[in-house]
Amino acid sequence: MENKNQPDKKIVCIINPAAANRRWTRRRRLRSKLIESLPGKCLDAPRSKEETVAMSRAACEEADLIVAVGGDGTIADVLQGIFQSPRRSEITFGVIPFGSGNAFRKSLGIPRQPFKAIKYLLEGDVLTVDLIQIEDRVAGFASVGSTAAVTGEKIKHSIPGLIGHLLAARRLLFYKREEKTIELRTGLDQKGNKFDHLELSSRFLDGIIGKFNYFGYSWLVAPEARLNDGYLDLVLFEMAPLLYILSFPLIYFGFLQKKLRHFKAKEITIKGRELDVQYNGEYLTALNTIQARVLPASLKVMANGDKARRFLVESEDIS
Repeated sequence: MENKNQPDKKIVCIINPAAANRRWTRRRRLRSKLIESLPGKCLDAPRSKEETVAMSRAACEEADLIVAVGGDGTIADVLQGIFQSPRRSEITFGVIPFGSGNAFRKSLGIPRQPFKAIKYLLEGDVLTVDLIQIEDRVAGFASVGSTAAVTGEKIKHSIPGLIGHLLAARRLLFYKREEKTIELRTGLDQKGNKFDHLELSSRFLDGIIGKFNYFGYSWLVAPEARLNDGYLDLVLFEMAPLLYILSFPLIYFGFLQKKLRHFKAKEITIKGRELDVQYNGEYLTALNTIQARVLPASLKVMANGDKARRFLVESEDIS
């Protein structure tokens, strides 16, 4: 499907028909209007993650701008396809929110309403941001521990969206806080002191590895993360599950995180027993050793620069 308004740049929009509880397929008038408004070529993503990654990789052969239309799962798959392409450094990435997560759009200052977000594909600011490589995946945010376990629990049932996440959250109450070893390379501690190598132990309930600042549903989980500072941002929630739940309003708005152990590093290794891992809101697996590293200045994105500015550092401040 081609849009009648063809811009100078070649744009491919990859749409997840299952996003937002299949609103795309259920509301035909909305679908038709959105396709009419989207610039460039529109492709429906296949059912499987692997096929969506392959479609995104193939789209890079002809496109200058690849747009993910969906939630965080769609973004995860499209990003993975871009990073498998030999042309990845030439591609700009865009987001039109149409799912239950949309953590990426919040950090980039993209409006939640799809039709308002479309203008930033052509009129927005191009930002160059860092990403995370966690195992063999690329991500804007990741976590190890209880929130990953909740994500894994959610995929076991068919209840979508916020309700599905709330039902899966019971897993958090029974998550065991076992000893873990954390190795950090080339970074800053919470006082701003530089280190080449730091090793510590923790019985954290949840470890958040951030570049982008939000989880789904506008949860400011990593308030100190910066999109372009060249570091991974690690926050350790070292507390019992019940205290975590009681403190959640403070966690949701990012207030409590400023009181917790917090580090920045270019590489992170976490060792433990069957540690649950998620990336971009997608469950990865349970591993005994998890490795993550920063991919500095690795992605060009279309954004609302005015609103994204608070999550950026000036180039002269990057070390």
